Amino acid sequence: MLALKNMGNILNITNGDCAVSIMEMADIPGVFLPWQDVLHEGPVPEGLALEELSEVRAKYIIDQGWGAREAIERAFRERDNTLKSFGDYEKVILWFEHDLYDQLQMLQILAWFHENRPKKDTLSIICVDRYLGMLSPDEMAALYQFQQTVNESQLALANTAWSAFRASSPEQWFALLKTETSALPFLNGAIVRLLEEYPSCFNGLSRTARQALEIICQVEKKPGRVFALYQESEERRFLGDLSFWKILNECLTSTPPLLAMSTGKEMTLPANPDQELSITEEGKEVLSGNRNWLELVQLDRWIGGVHLTSDHIWCWDSGSASIAKRT
Repeated sequence: MLALKNMGNILNITNGDCAVSIMEMADIPGVFLPWQDVLHEGPVPEGLALEELSEVRAKYIIDQGWGAREAIERAFRERDNTLKSFGDYEKVILWFEHDLYDQLQMLQILAWFHENRPKKDTLSIICVDRYLGMLSPDEMAALYQFQQTVNESQLALANTAWSAFRASSPEQWFALLKTETSALPFLNGAIVRLLEEYPSCFNGLSRTARQALEIICQVEKKPGRVFALYQESEERRFLGDLSFWKILNECLTSTPPLLAMSTGKEMTLPANPDQELSITEEGKEVLSGNRNWLELVQLDRWIGGVHLTSDHIWCWDSGSASIAKRT
């Protein structure tokens, strides 16, 4: 670690405060910038500059009740200003993971650097198939051996993928599956996992909603344990508890509801220990494919730049691994 302390003035950009805390304990040198945005949900429309998009993202997070307005807006402004000051640093290092949450953040940042070129060999990336927030300080420090200078192929691919993610239809994102993506080794998995969050052609449920209903129907009724089992079902965990609770609440408050709860009608976080979830008859019908949830609800949901509404629905067919517009 002594060698790391002498590496100079560095801007380290990573996925959140948890990773930053471990980096600090590991004596990683430099300034730390946690990106902190759940880009896999809510609007990420095309045609907006960084600051304009941050306003959209801040509003979405505020509207979800996930923090105070002033604090969230200030955090986005400070984040963007720090990124734009990258020229003040001798080096910028991106620290990210293999899951969807991180891959989308990484695309946004690399696409921004595609348009705002750093000096040669001053932008590096560390991207691994381990969860940074679960590492020990020694394990975090050891990741320096995986550091690579970001090359033109990575910048170009990230720019293409970020543009596809923000497009108003999922066709460009889906087309990435037929594109050479080895420059960003974990991108292909992220592409598929995001497509799986589109309503299923089979029953209208996203993969996450389906997995939650299956766990509640077959295994567990306590909300906290349901979330833990859901996490275990993911090949690459990406969803936080706030996002998961949002999905459960949608199933509880829809008309008709797919879930019922023993006390109250809305989930609390942390969950009340007396709360138990159960699947309704309508939930069982949807889960089995006998009914399609899209025919029961007024859809209003964003995935990247795609605004899913009742007259603009795209569905994922897991059997054929294809995306199609519902008519």
